[in-house]
Amino acid sequence: MRRLKRILKWTGIVLLVLAEGLTLVVMMRQNLKYTAPYPDIQASTDRTIILRGKQLVFGAANCAGCHSKGNVDSLLSLGKDVTLDGGLLFQTPIGKIYSKNITPDNETGIGKYTDAEIARILRYGVRPDGTAVFDFMPFHNTSDEDMTAIISYLRSQTPVKNEVAENSYNILGYIARAFMIRPVGPRGEVPKSIARDTSATYGKYLALNVADCNGCHTKRNMTGEFTGKPFAGGNEIEGFITPDLTNDTKSRIANWSQQNFIDRFRVGRMIAKSPMPWNSFKRMNDTELKAIYNYLRTVNAN
Repeated sequence: MRRLKRILKWTGIVLLVLAEGLTLVVMMRQNLKYTAPYPDIQASTDRTIILRGKQLVFGAANCAGCHSKGNVDSLLSLGKDVTLDGGLLFQTPIGKIYSKNITPDNETGIGKYTDAEIARILRYGVRPDGTAVFDFMPFHNTSDEDMTAIISYLRSQTPVKNEVAENSYNILGYIARAFMIRPVGPRGEVPKSIARDTSATYGKYLALNVADCNGCHTKRNMTGEFTGKPFAGGNEIEGFITPDLTNDTKSRIANWSQQNFIDRFRVGRMIAKSPMPWNSFKRMNDTELKAIYNYLRTVNAN
């Protein structure tokens, strides 16, 4: 009996030491620094470029869906400005994540960053202080032309001072930040620009690099890594299971014509709590929607 007690005692001591050691390592790795190049992106004051950026921000890129707490659809339908001052709370398995203020306020927004610093965050996932951002945004391979347009629009907004709460992590979150969260950069060469037509090529660009269709319609783990077949659905988001969008005969859009696809987007949100950003995506023009449809028709589920 004494021997058993001694074994249990030392086992407990060893486990405690290991737990304390792991805790120390996790905390030491919370703010790892990374390097990444600064894209040669400069905001423009050209009205055409700013309008293109606005179209992306409130349409395919869905920036307003995360960075605004207001009723974006109603405000835009009334011709009013939408404030992108962040603060929207996302309850995730790793803790509470708050969207950032992306108005050009010098204290609480992006006014304190250069254009190249903003572009580096979007393209490489590295903040000005060298820490990594969560890979929630799909803009790693967004063309220089579209990146310039987006940043140009963001710069043109009225600055709004709004101090957003710091993210709050649980134990799983701290472990993820220590060992799993890494900057994610472009896949291959980033295009300077891309033809805006109805081709599957443009559709692929939008679905992967702007609208992030695959971000929800491809299975991912808790750190954002893709684990499933592209566009085959199966992600659980806020109680909803994302549908298959491939050309498989059992996919959600298997029997949809191109016009059916466009018409569905024009209707907008039909299910109140659906996580799909319908009210942003319904603002995509016909060319964009046709291109995405044509691309999805090339995606094989097998």
